[in-house]
Amino acid sequence: MVPAICGLAFLLAPLLGLLLRAPWASLPDRLFSAEVGQALRLSLVSASSATVICLVLGIPLAWLLARAELPGRGLVRALVTVPLVLPPVVGGVALLLVLGRRGLMGRYLYEWFGVSLPFTTAGVVVAEAFVAMPFLVIAVEGALRAADPRYEEAAATLGASRWLTFRRVTLPSVMPGVVAGAVLCWARALGEFGATITFAGNFPGKTTTMPLAVYLALESDPADAIVLSLVLLVVSVAVLVALRERWIRGVL
Repeated sequence: MVPAICGLAFLLAPLLGLLLRAPWASLPDRLFSAEVGQALRLSLVSASSATVICLVLGIPLAWLLARAELPGRGLVRALVTVPLVLPPVVGGVALLLVLGRRGLMGRYLYEWFGVSLPFTTAGVVVAEAFVAMPFLVIAVEGALRAADPRYEEAAATLGASRWLTFRRVTLPSVMPGVVAGAVLCWARALGEFGATITFAGNFPGKTTTMPLAVYLALESDPADAIVLSLVLLVVSVAVLVALRERWIRGVL
């Protein structure tokens, strides 16, 4: 019991300190200030956009890992989960080397289409999608593996096309996994720092998301940093409430 209580205190003490040191008297004014609102708005838009990208690309990838007879599937799955353990700053450097103006792909995007992703709002979305997509893929793949494939086989025998079967049978059966993965993906994107500041920079109103604003405010106005941290804390608690057991049972 003693080590367990110490472990619990170790995890809760920083959060309690955040609540105790919060400037509750001036919280409304600080929360609705232009800087906080700007960072919050950018964070919500970029995290939501990154989640949409992850849904469009991640669900087919999860289906490929769960259902397709793919040579080297274990290696592909390991590569998909690399961003989970990769230091975010390293991910940002990798994105720069590939999508920068002189990157492997970025040079062609800039020369042919005039598109430059680094140090832009679009770059924020790309960086967040890169680090958040594995959460969605893992959740949806787990749901697909737990789903009974006989319903899909029955739909196929009745003449349904692959797309119709996926849309009307497979997707509804794994919807709890999709919801859980999307919420985890959105929360991870909202809290992303390392890859964002490396690939997109830190320009107020353009690439300064909530985590980056916390970092800036900590140097100039710690009270604002606490307020921003409280907002992210509330979001984290809301994610835990949303991902209650009935959504994630058998998925993660």
